Amino acid sequence: MNSARDLRIAVVGAGLGGLACARVLQLHGRSVTVFEGDASADARPQGGTLDLHVGTGQSALRAAGLLDRFRALSRPEGQEWRLLDPATAAVLPDQSPPDDFGDDKPEIDRGQLRGLLLESLTAGSVRWDRAVSGVTPLGDGTGRVHFGDGSAEDFDLVIGADGARSRVRPALSDAVPGYTGVSLVEAGFDDCDNRHADLARRVGPGTMMAKAGAGALFAQRNGNGHIRVYAAFRAPEDWHLAAGVELGDTAAVRAHLLTRYDGWDERLLALLRDNDGGFINRPVFALPVPHLWEHVPGVTLLGDAAHLMPPLGVGANLALLDGTDLAHALLTEPGVDDAVRAYEGDMLPRSAEAAKGCAEGLEHLLPPTGA
Repeated sequence: MNSARDLRIAVVGAGLGGLACARVLQLHGRSVTVFEGDASADARPQGGTLDLHVGTGQSALRAAGLLDRFRALSRPEGQEWRLLDPATAAVLPDQSPPDDFGDDKPEIDRGQLRGLLLESLTAGSVRWDRAVSGVTPLGDGTGRVHFGDGSAEDFDLVIGADGARSRVRPALSDAVPGYTGVSLVEAGFDDCDNRHADLARRVGPGTMMAKAGAGALFAQRNGNGHIRVYAAFRAPEDWHLAAGVELGDTAAVRAHLLTRYDGWDERLLALLRDNDGGFINRPVFALPVPHLWEHVPGVTLLGDAAHLMPPLGVGANLALLDGTDLAHALLTEPGVDDAVRAYEGDMLPRSAEAAKGCAEGLEHLLPPTGA
């Protein structure tokens, strides 16, 4: 049997949770290899801004020895929320910002946080352009990783950190993400303080939201003067087909959205009229609640691969905590299987409770028709 320091550990997916796991293992002298299908760290955009909570995301970064570097990059002022009346664009009562935001859940761009984690790893830890097609548990407590080019490698533990469309999940579970009934359509504004000053003032340093019935508009300050906007509404997943709208036709998507938000104040409709570039359709998917599986030696999951849930500020925090908790178990338990059982024993009920809360939160935010 391999000694603890010689264990062959594979992380599939170079997202936040997988990188956090790898960082803690390396911090304590353990070897780990991260496989990522993207060709490089900047092969595609990494998404918007995240709020990291003290008890989850920040706790994980503390375990990874990165909390101070995170705080230097984070935006405490990004915690401000403004709720606006859709009919008048007026800020609703009791929305005045606090004088001191503190460090409860400061914001950071996902790309910045991922970059911080990547920089903390030993050079060569991430094997880019190594797409994984599946994993086979071998029955002796190990797992075989199959790659898109037809090759394979065996490991003492394969950690599926490969997100919503995980190729590792089928080794443990038949569950697949289902459409929640809610779609987001993303838009963006660049260099806001100079080019979109009125919008920048209305949004403020954090997040602005207006909602009516089963529709809402969000605008959120990101780093580098960017504001990211989401039109959120309940509709069939193929809403654009039913409406005869080509998603690549910016004018057609804009016209459809303006119809959906008819009657809203023109200052809010500017979020849909004046954006830079086009629109991105982002239907919201989630795994069943609870998502559980029978323990399989040699394979486990973390983050969205384990518990994909609606994007209500929980997923990234849990992914980071999953990663560092799993690493800690591997460092302290007597064997790999003991570690994975201990980790899953904590993670599965924790994620089930969070997923239930997110599902309820989505229904409260955008009530189903007739609710």
